[in-house]
Amino acid sequence: MTNQLHLETLAIHAGQTPDPTTGAVMTPIYQTSTFVQNGVGQHKGYEYARTGNPTRTALEACLAALEGAHYGLCFASGMAAIDTVLRLVKPGQHVLAGNDVYGGTYRLFVRVLSEYGLHFDFVDMSDLDRVRAALKPNTRLVWLETPTNPLLQIADIAALAEIAHAAGAQLAVDNTFASPYLQQPIGLGADFVIHSTTKYLGGHSDVVGGAIVTNDIAAHERLKFLQNAVGAVPGPLDCFLTLRGLKTLPLRMERHSANAQRIAEFLADHPGVKQVVYPGLNDHPGHRVAQKQMRLYGGMISFLPVGDATTAKRIVERTQIFALAESLGGVESLIELPAPMTHASVAGSPLQVDPTLIRLSVGLEHVDDLIADLQQALAA
Repeated sequence: MTNQLHLETLAIHAGQTPDPTTGAVMTPIYQTSTFVQNGVGQHKGYEYARTGNPTRTALEACLAALEGAHYGLCFASGMAAIDTVLRLVKPGQHVLAGNDVYGGTYRLFVRVLSEYGLHFDFVDMSDLDRVRAALKPNTRLVWLETPTNPLLQIADIAALAEIAHAAGAQLAVDNTFASPYLQQPIGLGADFVIHSTTKYLGGHSDVVGGAIVTNDIAAHERLKFLQNAVGAVPGPLDCFLTLRGLKTLPLRMERHSANAQRIAEFLADHPGVKQVVYPGLNDHPGHRVAQKQMRLYGGMISFLPVGDATTAKRIVERTQIFALAESLGGVESLIELPAPMTHASVAGSPLQVDPTLIRLSVGLEHVDDLIADLQQALAA
């Protein structure tokens, strides 16, 4: 399947051919732990399901095609994918990360990997001068989220790739918030793209998974070795569900983005809202960069209500369509307070989140119903 095809076509067909035995259009769920061999060491490409599974192979090929990359690997969760990329960094080496990252990423970096001799610093990735100043001779990896979680900061992927490479480092981009439909970091110079496939790629809040894509064949071989050696792999049903979700990714991202734009504009005009953070608004500091590297602006919004943390808590507990829950990227709309929920692990650190910040994952419901729901919650 060639990458010259449009992404909408790749999402449905890349890595997926009709089953040669039955002609089934959908990739089968190969629910098996092992594969028969014709002779010792003579197999048909698969020997043990931790090492490889045909359903997983189809998903890995599809994800690589969507990101415009040659190689893809899938994992049991987004955190397992992040951990595997960080295993390319050796003790004594330095990782420069954004100062607004997912709480689980911060926890892994600071409370786990730093104990094994990796060094981490966190900097505003939208400030290129600060990035240059923070790089060190032993910097091995620059870790980027754009848009970030939960403050939706935007960083220039192409510029950061150039800066990282000039310093002898590689650039890894967590593309979870955007999805490959909205931006493709590999084409902008990134060395690795990471996803929590749990979110927009799966898209239905019914599966947990992660992925890494790259064009670096040497890194891919090492990551594939680690995938098998460590064993944090997804099961075939998880891969099947994610493949199912990918087929509607372009349609869903269009609706997520359209709904979010409308809701961001509504919130920006609401007297009970102090600040709205959404890359699609003209007053967002990263709006111009987002215009340059994103197709649309995504389904995530953060905002600060007028009032204190008690006010924010009251708002998130009063919505009726927006469900109070962690995670994001599903067809249903979600609302949460990052400080005590998804980002509790950064409390007390320089990355701690304003306790009044509210994060929305805007779903696919009718936008007028979503606005009415927020209206009544804010009024209360």
